[in-house]
Amino acid sequence: MFRAEEQIKKLAAVTSVMLIAAAEALAQDKTARRIVVSIPDRKLAVVEAGRVVKIFSTAVGAPDSPSPTGTYKIVQRLSDPTWYTKGKIVPPGKFNPLGTRWLGLSLKGYGIHGTSSPTSIGHNVSHGCIRLRNHDVEKLFEMVAVGDQVELYGERTIETDEIFGEPVAAHATVVAGAGAAQ
Repeated sequence: MFRAEEQIKKLAAVTSVMLIAAAEALAQDKTARRIVVSIPDRKLAVVEAGRVVKIFSTAVGAPDSPSPTGTYKIVQRLSDPTWYTKGKIVPPGKFNPLGTRWLGLSLKGYGIHGTSSPTSIGHNVSHGCIRLRNHDVEKLFEMVAVGDQVELYGERTIETDEIFGEPVAAHATVVAGAGAAQ
């Protein structure tokens, strides 16, 4: 009888450890939030627990001031930011190039922000930052937090294909190849 009780206690201890570990892993997966930016597609996706929650159109760095690539963190969140540049200060308002929100990255000087030029969205025109329309950056601002991971991709990957769909150029090649076979 003593031996059976001992085995039950050991089994209960092992089971409780496994349940706690599973619960912690599940909690981490549910709260895991990433921002994935495809520079060639000029798109930004919010991914939570491996699921795409929202995709936004962006403007990215111009050829002479490209957006950086790599993995960073959000380190700052500002509503109605002030823009400081070489001897110039632009207060919040409709002429502020940062728009209505700033999400500063762990790479100094770079961030995700709104814009005073909404027609720039979809183009390679920024000084390296990721720009969104003001109403989009306001939605994004409410979805993310300091510490969230931001991944900037300069080339398409299997993951960006899954998130943003097949690139147009690849699709055109398939269509052209199919037409040539007929």
